[in-house]
Amino acid sequence: MPVADLAHENLFQLGVSHFDQFQDLGRPDDIEKAIECFSRALELTPDGHPRLSDLHANLGASYGSRYRRFGEISDLHKTIESASRALAITPSGHPDLPNRHGNLGTIYTDRYRRLGEIADLEKSIEHRSRALTLTPEGHPDLPRRHAGLSVSYSDRYRRFGELADLERVIECHSRAIALTPDGDPNLPDRHAALGVSYSDRYLRLGEIADLEKAIECDSRALALTPDGHPDLPDRHASLGVSYTDRYRRLGGLADLEKAIECDSRALELTPDGHPDLPTRHSALGASYSDRHQRLGELTDLEKVIECHSSALALTPDGHPDLQDRHTNMGVSYADRYQRLGEIADLEKTIEHYSHALALTPDGHPDLPDRHGNLGTAYSDQYRRLSKIADLEKSIEHNLHALTLTPEGHPDLLGRHAALGVSYNDKYRHLGKLADLESAIKWQSSALTLTPDDHPGMPDRYSNLGLSYGDRYRHLGEPLDLEKAVEYHSRALELTPDGHQQLSFRHYNRATSCHEQYQRTNDPSHLDISLRSFRRASQLLNGPPRDVFKNALRWANLASKHSYLDCMEAFRSTIDLLPHFLWLGSKTTQRYYDISIAENLALKAASAAILSSEYALALEWLEHARCVVWNQSLTLRSPVDVLHASHPDLATQLQSISQQLHHVNSQPPSSQSAADTPERRHRLAREYNDLVAQVHKLPGFENFLLPTQTNELIKAARNGPIVVINCGEDRCDALLVMPGSSEIACIPLPGFTGAKAKRTRIEMDKSIRNRRSSERGIERRPLQEEELDFQNVLADLWYEIVKPVLDFLGYTHESGLEPKSMPHITWCPTGALSFLPLHAAGDYSRPQSRVFDHVISSYTPTLTALLSSSSSALYRTSRVLIVGQEATPGHQQLPGTKQELECIVRHMQGRVGYSQLLGNQATKTGVLDAMEEHNWVHLACHAHQNAHDPTESGFFLHDGTLELALINQRSLKNKGLAFLSACQTATGDEKLPDEAIHLASGMLITGYSSVIATMWSVYDEDAPMVADRVYAQLMKDGKIGNGEAGRALHGAVAELRDKVGEREFSHWVPYIHIGS
Repeated sequence: MPVADLAHENLFQLGVSHFDQFQDLGRPDDIEKAIECFSRALELTPDGHPRLSDLHANLGASYGSRYRRFGEISDLHKTIESASRALAITPSGHPDLPNRHGNLGTIYTDRYRRLGEIADLEKSIEHRSRALTLTPEGHPDLPRRHAGLSVSYSDRYRRFGELADLERVIECHSRAIALTPDGDPNLPDRHAALGVSYSDRYLRLGEIADLEKAIECDSRALALTPDGHPDLPDRHASLGVSYTDRYRRLGGLADLEKAIECDSRALELTPDGHPDLPTRHSALGASYSDRHQRLGELTDLEKVIECHSSALALTPDGHPDLQDRHTNMGVSYADRYQRLGEIADLEKTIEHYSHALALTPDGHPDLPDRHGNLGTAYSDQYRRLSKIADLEKSIEHNLHALTLTPEGHPDLLGRHAALGVSYNDKYRHLGKLADLESAIKWQSSALTLTPDDHPGMPDRYSNLGLSYGDRYRHLGEPLDLEKAVEYHSRALELTPDGHQQLSFRHYNRATSCHEQYQRTNDPSHLDISLRSFRRASQLLNGPPRDVFKNALRWANLASKHSYLDCMEAFRSTIDLLPHFLWLGSKTTQRYYDISIAENLALKAASAAILSSEYALALEWLEHARCVVWNQSLTLRSPVDVLHASHPDLATQLQSISQQLHHVNSQPPSSQSAADTPERRHRLAREYNDLVAQVHKLPGFENFLLPTQTNELIKAARNGPIVVINCGEDRCDALLVMPGSSEIACIPLPGFTGAKAKRTRIEMDKSIRNRRSSERGIERRPLQEEELDFQNVLADLWYEIVKPVLDFLGYTHESGLEPKSMPHITWCPTGALSFLPLHAAGDYSRPQSRVFDHVISSYTPTLTALLSSSSSALYRTSRVLIVGQEATPGHQQLPGTKQELECIVRHMQGRVGYSQLLGNQATKTGVLDAMEEHNWVHLACHAHQNAHDPTESGFFLHDGTLELALINQRSLKNKGLAFLSACQTATGDEKLPDEAIHLASGMLITGYSSVIATMWSVYDEDAPMVADRVYAQLMKDGKIGNGEAGRALHGAVAELRDKVGEREFSHWVPYIHIGS
């Protein structure tokens, strides 16, 4: 043999040896050496040499192996180049010709799967078909040829959805298995491939027999695959998919658990860097998603997002699976939106679904799903924002999805159902009967198309029941109501125990049976209704918002119909508040959610008062008002008692509370990448678990639970507390007296919530006419609408304040000095929270003003007074004085300099003080100083953010000092906060019972006493009021026992004497809040 031939033959054999070693051991070094040997051998081999085709073929196989190991696209191109050369120089009739075609077909399949080019797919089928044709009957490679061709047909089916291709796939796989002898190492692959084909045909035609065959084939493939085999992850993955499909068809929870087990094992066995790793994460995420949708566990949902995020991150741009990854992320965020209601999740849902649609080419079989998903997402967005454009988009996408779905496809029933829901939403928005008829048409056809054993059957009945209920209310036809009851009852029967939709099913049956009771007076209908209302509010595994809404609707209905047991309904609803307003949600989200409650506390308290249960009414007003506010206080609650007996548990709880408080009070502008929803949710779960652990300890059964009446009454340290329940149709005052365990009730029949709203409008109009909304703006010399304002104050006097003072015996004495006057703390609710009870009076009669008889303070809740303590001033105490006479971007405050000079004059020689003025008053500087000082005086512009209360704040030199930033600091046991700024006690009319103004915010952050303003004050008045308040407080030397309220009472009295009693816009805005 010539020397050159010997050299390239040795290199050839050495390359084969390294290639075989790589196949056996997987060492990267071997495949590199194989490629090097074959490349060198080719350089030494002349054209026409008989080894040349083998060398090109082996080099191509080596590049192919390296591609499959490392995923470099350049290796794939080189593979095709080498294999094509090998085929080109292989003569007709050569025994290796079938192999050359077969190998090239495999490589084109790899490149199609990577790049998605149709031409590669067609070439794959062409070469594999040619390989099969060239292989004679009885040849040992014949099973492999059938199997290879089936793979290419399978890819084309997945791309275009042609049923003929799928039938060819099953035919080829079945032929391959029939020709493969028992014990053949390829037999597991053959069974696995046939299992996938049956699974595909099941998904296309919905025949359960195909699904059973898929599980049989997958199980057989797994059983034949030995431990340690590199295909073992694929076996588990395929079987997991089949169990998932059977769960989705038959609803058996055991199948779902098997799917999660298989998917987890597949992921566990797949090494890092493996190209199938994204698919493993994706499959496991899908199974956890199914379990969350069934059982409602938030931990499953977090795992879903984690898995799908990993899958998306591991999938390179341009990969054909990228559209599926975005779809799965969209489904995950949609589920979390349904569970927690955070609008950011809904926005992410639409973003990912839109990406998926954009990446899906025309003609792709998944295109209908992409449109269907977007249709559902826009429907959700319509329900959240009530924009008709979203509803139109929903219908557009759902119609497109329906048009693209072929007859006989198992997803067809879902398309009809989705359209039915969208048309029902449109009917509810526009009230057009034609839309309702369309809804019933589509939902009826969806029901007809759904097999009896399908897990979606309860949804079909439920949706149709809702539409018939709507038509009954529109037309009054009894037959429609009977159908609604029938369908809701059927939906409930078919919904398995533990399903998260069970609460919704019970609620729907309850309402339809109640309507039937109203029509027939049949007590059996009432009995069913009550039982279902009760169950709807007890099933906590459903989405918390939905469960709460179900209970709230029951309570609202029961308040109109006493036979529905309104006391139980309200108790159930209020007990659900912590479950609904979860600490894992952002503060802004909880403020949005609490708006759903619709005066729950006031309605519940009215019901309790009518039942003479005054203590319960007080508790409900405390527990169902200022809920978000109280949650913040709870997170800051000291755990000293727990620490004394269980220090480790107390330390854990304190750490988690601080972290949770930090992430919840973080303003959007300051959030870091680490402050993710997942972290919030984890901290909230850990917090709840720790509190539950504490509750199991002897003596700690009520730890951090809402305060009961026997503790609430202790808030009345400095005089009576008057809690006024301002219901829509009635008002009542609940009196908490110092040293008394009884709660007194004073009916106030002359005033209602509706009147309070009208009075607020009249008062605002009067204030606007004086242009008193902003301090630092020159007032127009318009005549004050004195009479309107005077009438407002007279109404408050005769219908609310005077009856209370008469009851207490305070109107019998007059002319008392302020130091001898009794002190009352007002706790108004609802629309009454915006009205100046401290200025109530008949200004046409002597001794008929509230300030003639008592000193007035306010509190948002009794808990706020319980959590405060008296604060003495010593020489070591420090007062922070912040002044912004000229804030960039705002009007000047001309009285600020004089105001601060007055304050400093009273501080000198008595207490320490610091001043931060002008450009020294930065956000960080003021925050740091607040931590080091006992009191704070803020003379600056302020801002009330109605959209996000936590972004309300004080305008300083470098921007807004937001309430959220203040709340993050550890400001415990502080004394007075004097807010000489604009509208610092102006609440949000949408959430009157959440105390979301700057003054209450300062109470939350740790100040026990706050002086604030209901609207902007006059520049010339602020220095005088501050001067008189601090003059008195420096004499008293303390606050916390009514001293600040007494000092303000005296200061405002002097202002009133100066400007005139009926110059209400001057003196009325000043109020004291706290102790």
